[in-house]
Amino acid sequence: SIEEIASRAQLAVGGFYQHYRSKRQLLLALMDQLLEGLERLDLRPPATADRRGGIRNLLRGAFAQDLRFLGAYRAWQEAVRADPELARLHERVHRWTTERVMTVFGLLARMPGARRQVDIAGLARVMDTMFWSLLADASRLSDAELGRRIDALTHLIYHAIFADRPAKGGAS
Repeated sequence: SIEEIASRAQLAVGGFYQHYRSKRQLLLALMDQLLEGLERLDLRPPATADRRGGIRNLLRGAFAQDLRFLGAYRAWQEAVRADPELARLHERVHRWTTERVMTVFGLLARMPGARRQVDIAGLARVMDTMFWSLLADASRLSDAELGRRIDALTHLIYHAIFADRPAKGGAS
């Protein structure tokens, strides 16, 4: 409720209405802040021999930005179910984030050791869905479990894009 939001923000209800006309307007402002933060992230894979570590650092940086908006994202999920206009906006947001993921994966796919003919667009759609799902679950996870899930996503991305190196000594 507006009263709960104002109380948690240590504002009078009138103070809330000085800034926002409704919870919907507040939610849109928070989602704008989340997306602006994501847009500012440098998603270029680092030129490092440790590609797996580079992917992990990219994911950790993105999730560090996202985690500040967990409450807003949970409220957003509820709102899009009841508001067709927000549902359309939600689809546009997902297309935008998928495009950003596709750009990163495209850059990774041009690095030495990358597999040939990886379906970057399909991989980006699947992984973007997984990223948003993890964000939705993050408030219920310990820091250690969140780290394990980010490591699992790192593993999936790395092995989807990069070929394993043959074992030393010629055995595979």
